Amino acid sequence: MKILMLSTTFPYPPSRGGTQVRTFNFVKHLSQRHEVSLLVQRAKDVTDSEIDTLDSFVKELVVFPAALDVKSGLLKKLQRYQNFWQSGLPPNVSSHYSGAMQQWIDQAVEKKQFDVISCEHSINEIYIRQEWQQPRTVINCHSSIYRTCQNQLDTNTSENIWRDRLYLPLLGRYEQNISNKFSHLVVTTEEDQNQYRSFNPNAQITVIPNGVDLELFPYRHADPGGYELIVTGGMDYMINIDAACFFSLEVLPLLQRKYPKTRLKIVGANPSPKVLSLQDRPGVTVTGRVPSMAEYLHQATICIVPMRSGFGIKNKTLEAMACGVPIVASDRGLEGLRVDHLSLPLRALRANQIEEYIIAISRLFEDATLRQKLSQNARSYIEKEYRWESLARIYERVLTKSQTG
Repeated sequence: MKILMLSTTFPYPPSRGGTQVRTFNFVKHLSQRHEVSLLVQRAKDVTDSEIDTLDSFVKELVVFPAALDVKSGLLKKLQRYQNFWQSGLPPNVSSHYSGAMQQWIDQAVEKKQFDVISCEHSINEIYIRQEWQQPRTVINCHSSIYRTCQNQLDTNTSENIWRDRLYLPLLGRYEQNISNKFSHLVVTTEEDQNQYRSFNPNAQITVIPNGVDLELFPYRHADPGGYELIVTGGMDYMINIDAACFFSLEVLPLLQRKYPKTRLKIVGANPSPKVLSLQDRPGVTVTGRVPSMAEYLHQATICIVPMRSGFGIKNKTLEAMACGVPIVASDRGLEGLRVDHLSLPLRALRANQIEEYIIAISRLFEDATLRQKLSQNARSYIEKEYRWESLARIYERVLTKSQTG
């Protein structure tokens, strides 16, 4: 089958972030059985070596300059809102739009070069024209932006409350259009599936969670013990910034009163000024990007995923589980995962309120047997259900179904 995959985000190396990890692993496995052409945009930090490596995984790699053009200032913000209201396209979609990419895609469709087109992340849906009958189209929605915006308003974690209140109904309209535009939708959790079903009850939707490369995230050899905590993720992303600040400022000081030796490492690329300022707190280290996330996870007593907003299945949670690090996480950090149902082995501890974090972390600090139980159960769970190889085969079946109707 001839597949055209569209990814505004450059998906290599897969350590760059959640979007890149998912796209790269689907590209990698689809290319083993199909002719894959991949269209991407090149951000300033993408190297020639990374382009060459990604090119080796596909039949054809077409690289366009990054099209991002966002200007600051009140007038520009008002113009972005007006454009969103008139066009139905969120600013982060329209600002990444490349006319050269659109022309390339239009010509390919006219020549009937591909059996199916997949949009890797909803930001790429802009290139798909509603009137196309062939090829069939699939969108791989990593998470519902409408649900994310609603949750940030509900939890008071929005960066800009008035903007998000204005944007929310427009985001709902936008995702409803997506649900009607594509032959098939792919989402990462049942919660997102339900959200898109509310927009279009007749939409063809398949849930395919994120996965883990078990070679990059091997199971650790031993429990290090101690009082070492770790929080991971891209630290220039607002949701991760909020999580790191919440835990460091509101939970950690109380925990350190009970366990004075408690230390926290915040590990992730591009830490924002707010995150960098946290290293002034007692026992807090901010590392920035590290060569191997697995090495840092292996050194931790417990991994904390204290997210208060954000939707979709979290790579950071899956990676820690694969490494066998006991996890204490919020509902948002555990979305899509079956970890603490009474009929299942216990795979993680859940906490949403400050006191719940203190209780859960204290249990793990004091109970090596519980730590080992969570470690083994989590690793077995990942091995059984979250290998990229098996998940890519499900995605392949979706694309093949789209070809045959």
